[in-house]
Amino acid sequence: MRIVLITGISGSGKSVALNVLEDAGYYCVDNLPPALLPSLVETINGADSKCVAVAVDARSAESLAELPSTVRTLREHGHDVKVMYLTASTHSLVARFSETRRSHPLSHELRPGENPASRRTLIECISEERERLGSIEKLGHVIDTSEMSSNKLRAWVKELAEVEYAKLTLYFESFAFKRGVPLDADFVFDVRAVPNPYYDLTLRPLTGKDAPVIAFLDAQPQATEMLADIRAFVAKWLPSFKTDNRSYLTVAVGCTGGQHRSVYMAERLGAYFGDTERVVVRHREQH
Repeated sequence: MRIVLITGISGSGKSVALNVLEDAGYYCVDNLPPALLPSLVETINGADSKCVAVAVDARSAESLAELPSTVRTLREHGHDVKVMYLTASTHSLVARFSETRRSHPLSHELRPGENPASRRTLIECISEERERLGSIEKLGHVIDTSEMSSNKLRAWVKELAEVEYAKLTLYFESFAFKRGVPLDADFVFDVRAVPNPYYDLTLRPLTGKDAPVIAFLDAQPQATEMLADIRAFVAKWLPSFKTDNRSYLTVAVGCTGGQHRSVYMAERLGAYFGDTERVVVRHREQH
């Protein structure tokens, strides 16, 4: 059975991700205590559905510690288990809760001996949730939704749900430094030293996927040397990550605006490694 576990920080998009999988035909369960996961899988496994998605959050604090061993057991029994961990910066989360005027799930909990009149602030709830979920963050693929639209998150979740699980997936992600480094990046490369097509008025409206920009950067020695260096670095260390049983490796390439140089590099790297590896290329700043 294919099992997708969606977890992470409240407000980071777990509901959006679960809805995507429901639309794709997954049997979906929200806020399931991890201790009940084996029973759910056993029940669903006898039915027609062969794909199940489960959202797990910090409200299941008592059984969160069991989740790593539960995932391991399910995999040992032949199930394909994928874990998506969604997160976002505290600043983004505060803004989202303010916009929706919803309360944080942990704000309704009272700690032992706590006065109901002195409930935790939103930032305190977010901090405690990060602490509770810290042990399971590394179980799967981390997706930073801080600067991500709902449509882009839906697209990424769909990509993740459709890939096979036995082989490492190599992600090349372009981004803009002015909007921050992606939290899900394993390696970050800065290509701002490469000549910028932005200063050519005819190239400014284009992106690194357009032929004129590609031709411009192909003609720059710094661009070809930088590309060769990044390619050599990834090629050298990729086998080590495969040996470490990693499911994903995210290589983030950043420039100033995330439109030209980083996009060009990500596309070039994806094309190079795509012949031998499972590759996904994504561009954070392009909607």
